[in-house]
Amino acid sequence: MCLILFAWRAHPEHALVVAANRDEFFDRPASPAAYWPDRPQVLAGRDLTANGTWLGVTRSGRFAAITNYRNPAERNPAAPSRGRLVVDFLAAAQSPIEYFGGVASQAHEYNGFSMLAADGRSLAFYSNREDGVRDVPPGVHGLSNHLLNTPWPKVEKGRERLGALLERRFDPEACLQLLDDSEPAHDRHLPDTGVGMEWERRLSSIRIVGGHYGTRCSSVLRIGTDGAVEFWERTYAPDGGASGTVHYAFKLPVAAAA
Repeated sequence: MCLILFAWRAHPEHALVVAANRDEFFDRPASPAAYWPDRPQVLAGRDLTANGTWLGVTRSGRFAAITNYRNPAERNPAAPSRGRLVVDFLAAAQSPIEYFGGVASQAHEYNGFSMLAADGRSLAFYSNREDGVRDVPPGVHGLSNHLLNTPWPKVEKGRERLGALLERRFDPEACLQLLDDSEPAHDRHLPDTGVGMEWERRLSSIRIVGGHYGTRCSSVLRIGTDGAVEFWERTYAPDGGASGTVHYAFKLPVAAAA
């Protein structure tokens, strides 16, 4: 993922609301969100190059998502796939803090990443470009290709808009429209991550449109305090047009929803 906006225990009806965009090269094969035949508890899209995922949820209410930490000078093409970290957490039984504690010992092997993980009771953040694991407090948060709540323009804009949406009746289409904003930030607000001004400008929009690299899909997840789970994913073609939307709904086991 390249932008994850989320509200954690910030509303009496929603335990977790996530609105996220995955930005990737269009020639990297991937399958849309579905239950995985080899892991039927997992609902996620799938990177068909490394068999990992960028964002997923399980029937028991575990959630995880990951972004790359943007620093091209540090990129190692031989590093293991970061998407496997998401799959491994979804398949585990550990708490987020416990899982990240185990990841930390091998985190140096990976290219830069920032990751969120939740098990219904807690939500944690970990990056191999920051010391320690953070227990994420209730509220509306944002993550792009840096650390949690780094005030990049699209993170700040997205957090504000998601917070406003939470004041109304939940509307997944409104969340998808939030993610469909392709307006770039003003140059004076752009970060310097080592990719040059032209790319900083292009990457500054909530949704990246056009060219061989851009927003491949938008995902919206809601886990209700009543245990109801709904997941939407809208995929996009290289020309920027929507190419399909899938929707899944299920109910958490009573123990997980409690």
